[in-house]
This record gives sequence, structure tokens and C-alpha cells, in this order.
Amino acid sequence: MSPSSSSKGKSSGLNQHYEEKVRPCIDLVDSLRTLGVEKDLNLPAIAVIGDQSSGKSSVLEALSGVALPRGTGIVTRCPLVLKLKKISKDNNWHQWHGLMSYKDQTKKLKDPAEIENAVLNAQTALAGKGEGISHEMITLEIQSSDVPDLTLIDLPGIARVATGNQPKDIEKQIKDLIEKYIKRQETISLVVVPANIDIATTEALQMASKVDSTGQRTLGILTKPDLVDKGMEETVVKTVNNQVIPLKKGYMIVKCRGQQDINEKLDLVKALEKERHFFDEHSHFRCLLEEGKATIPLLAERLTKELVEHITKTLPQLQKQLVMKLEKTTDDLRALGDGVPTDEHEKSNFLIMKIRHFNDALEEVKRAEEDLKNSDIRVFTKIRAEFGRWKIVLDDKSNKTEENLREEVQEYVKARRGKELPGFVNYRTFENIVKKHIEELEEPALKLLKDVKDPIEDFLDEQFQKAEEKIHSQFKMERIVYSQDVLYSNKLNYVKQKPSKNLSLQFASADVREMAYHLTSYLTITCNRLANQVPLIVQYHLLDQYISQLQNAMLAMIGGNNPEMLLREDSGVARKRRELKERLERLKSAGKVLSKFVHSV
Repeated sequence: MSPSSSSKGKSSGLNQHYEEKVRPCIDLVDSLRTLGVEKDLNLPAIAVIGDQSSGKSSVLEALSGVALPRGTGIVTRCPLVLKLKKISKDNNWHQWHGLMSYKDQTKKLKDPAEIENAVLNAQTALAGKGEGISHEMITLEIQSSDVPDLTLIDLPGIARVATGNQPKDIEKQIKDLIEKYIKRQETISLVVVPANIDIATTEALQMASKVDSTGQRTLGILTKPDLVDKGMEETVVKTVNNQVIPLKKGYMIVKCRGQQDINEKLDLVKALEKERHFFDEHSHFRCLLEEGKATIPLLAERLTKELVEHITKTLPQLQKQLVMKLEKTTDDLRALGDGVPTDEHEKSNFLIMKIRHFNDALEEVKRAEEDLKNSDIRVFTKIRAEFGRWKIVLDDKSNKTEENLREEVQEYVKARRGKELPGFVNYRTFENIVKKHIEELEEPALKLLKDVKDPIEDFLDEQFQKAEEKIHSQFKMERIVYSQDVLYSNKLNYVKQKPSKNLSLQFASADVREMAYHLTSYLTITCNRLANQVPLIVQYHLLDQYISQLQNAMLAMIGGNNPEMLLREDSGVARKRRELKERLERLKSAGKVLSKFVHSV
């Protein structure tokens, strides 16, 4: 076999490997990005960043083989997705296809010369006529035999000071946009830095370092090596050899068209030849070329390799992301429910179904059996806590009453005792003390009513007022001192037999001690009665009665004459449902693309 045929066989094998491994990986991510799932998932990407005048546009031009917008100020005003696809030459005839899209617009480009104006017009459409920026993407797809298989995202150059018509906060706007991309673990940052300046001072490298402190996801590109001052060449060589500011992915160096080259209309193919000659002949930088760290063609190979490896590495996490997003989107859509149908008959059925579901939900609230989501608490559970606090108020009242009883009874006896002998209870004195203590409980009972109403939204004021009136009535009734004889006698016997906590009562006079026994007995009975009665009033009106009224009102709506008004949905809810449905479709399509790719490898 001749050397030439052996070489051809080897080249054919490499091309086959390339077609089988490289192109499918890049096509996978491009397909996902075309579906729009970058709104939902973090896709593997190479983001190109740099300060203004860093030579970023020149690097992208050299890689893509087409002239991109240039000039002073912000050249890139939107994220520009540059999709480069290598195609084979047909009978040695150079082929070139261009396609640009943004929002819902797509434009075929017949000639590379159209690109610069097309991109400028798209940026104006998205970012306005001023000099502001937009987060909306422009996608520029170029198919040619002279480009590498590669996808890059070009981001606006970092502006330090607003000039002309630029917004005053333009630096912050640009940095926020850049950070949105480069902080993702799925993004490789391609940081473009002029070789003739101190790289430590560049904003782009500082930003990359902030979100990727170890440099795992950062690749440095040095430009403008022809402008390096004499005597500084070794510093540049050290930088490219990763000895100045180390990055795990290291550095490369390129020489693109300068302004003089553009003025002299040096085409991009000739510019590559000139670049190769520059590094070949340079006494300091030749070693970088020999080590594979210089020129645009070697950079293109490196970037393709980096992107494919990165896609392969992040693919399992991307699949997990997709599954999680699908589940959450499905749950969110289910939580919103179906939208209102368009058919009139279906509308009526829809209304009846909704009212029935609503009434069923209310019934579950009444029975304290409603379904809970996340960390929600049942309505009655909230109310029960308030009822518990009401019981504590009553217990505290009983305890304080027993502690202060001797002084209080002695004061009453001293001021109002008649002809009765010691040990006989003056009923009027007993009644007055009882009424005083019961009056002190009315305000806490009304507070309970208000505290229960607060966490239960939209309860009718009518039922609140009825409950309030009933509590007032209850306390008016409590001023009528009454208890069943058997209950009172049993409680009095129990109190007399129970050792008193209040030692002072043991040394009190017989009439004071006897009065204390009666007061303790009666107030205990009253507190036990109120401990149940007040919560019953609250529960009856704020739950049972209100829910019953609401259910009846909802059923009355079914026979109403204006279902259209009842079925009018909040515009925000309708918009959210539409967005969720669109997202669900995107994610399902992305799932099919990913599944097809996984089964093909």
C-alpha cells in the first residue's frame, strides 16, 4: 500500500470517528437550544467574554470565517449564539449556508457579506435603537467547509464607563448578563484578553475567577501578540504556559486581523496564513505554536474537543435536571387546574363541577379532614390552638383567684358583713365576688373570637357579629349565679377535702374560709363551663354556620343567569397556565431528543 493511500485511509477513519462522536454531541445541545429549553435548563455551553477592545470579535470572526459587527462602544448588544457546522466540499466547490433567528423570526442568509448588517438589525429589534442591551438571544448558524464544528455564545464586551446614549448603569447591566451565563456549572468561560496588558487587571478574568475560583471551567485566550512591548515577550510566554494566573484549562494565544488588515481588505483566509507566518517566525512565540497553544485553527480544534468533553460530562446532570423540571412543571400545572372550556354546554358543566368540588372542600374543612399541601395546617388545628390558650387563661384565673382569695373575702366581709355568725356565708357577698371575676373573663373571651377569625380568611362579618353577640349573652347569663345542686355540692365537698395551696386560708376566720370554699367551687364550675361554651360558640358560627351559608350561596349560583361572569379567570393565572403548558411541551420534546441520543450512543 502506498503512503498516500495509507494516509487517506487514516484520514477517512478519523473523519468517521469524528462524525460518530463529535457532531452528534454538539447537535444534541443545539437541538435542545432550538427547542427553547435554555429557559428551563442549564445547557452545556462555551461563553465568550472579554473587556471592550479585547479582540473578542476578531477571534469569533476568525473562527466563523465571516465578518461580525465591529466598532467602538458595545458591539454585541445581545447574547449571540454562534453555531458553526462543518460540511464537506461538493466536487471541490465551496459551499456556504447561513441562517439567523431571533424571537419568532428566521432569515436565510445567502452570502457572508449579509451577516454584519443582519446581526445589527436583529440587535436593534431586540435591544432598541439606543445603546442598551437585551437578554434575548440571537442565533446565527453557519454551515461551511471552512469552519469547525462548534457552538459559542458571544456576550457583550464589558464597558467600564457609560458613553453616548448608553444607560448610566450599563456596566452593571452587562456584568449581570455575563454572570447569568458564566456562574452556571454547565458553562465553560472563554476569556479573551489582550496580550499587551496586565491580565490581572482585566474585568473579564476577574469575573470568571469570582464564579470559578479554581479555573476548572475557564480557558484564557490571549490576543494582539504583535502589540506586545519588547522585553515583555517572556511574560506572555509564561502566561500562556499557565505560570502567571493558573487556570485548569490553561491558555492559548492567537493573532487575528488588526484594523490595518481590515483597512487593506485582508480576507479571513489570508489572515490565517499571516497568523501562522507570525508565530513561525517569532523568536519567542514559536515555541507556543510548536506546543499546540497558538493560532486560530489549533484553538478551533481545542474548543471543539473541550465542548464535546464538557457535553459528555454534564449529560447525566442534564437528564436529572430535565426529570425534576418535568415533575415540577406537571405538579404546578395540575395545581392550577384546567382552564375554562369554550363550549357553552361544557362551561355549565365546568361551573357545576367547580362548585361541587368547592363545597366538598368546605365540608372537609368543617369536619377537619381537608387535604393539606406542603406545611399547611388544618383550619380546626389553628382554632384548637386558640381554644387551648383560652383554657390556659381560665386556669390562670382560677389559680390567681385562689391565691388572692383571703384578702378579697376579708375585704368584703369587713365592709358588708351583717348579723350572721362566723362560718355563715353572706350570699350577696358571694354573688358580687363571683360576678366581678366573671366580668374579667369577658374580654379574653372576645379576644379568642378575634384571634380565631384572623387566620381564617374571608369569613363573613355577619357570623362574627352573631358569635360576638352570643358571647356577650353568655357572660350576661353567667352573671346569674347558678349551678345544679348536685354539681355544686360535689365540687364544694371536693374543695373542702382537698389540701389548700393557700396556707393563709388555714389561719383565716371561719367565715373567710367558708366563703373561699364556695367561691373556689363556683368559679371552677363556671370556668369549666366557659372552657367549652365559648369555643362552641366560635366554632358554630365561624365554621359550621358560615360554611353552610357559603355552600348554599354557591349552589344558588348554578341557577344564575350569568355564568360567564363567574367563569372569568384571572389573567395572571391564565398566562401562567399557558406558560406552564408551553414549558411542558418544550421539556417533553427535550426528553425525546435526549432519549434518542442516549440510545444511539
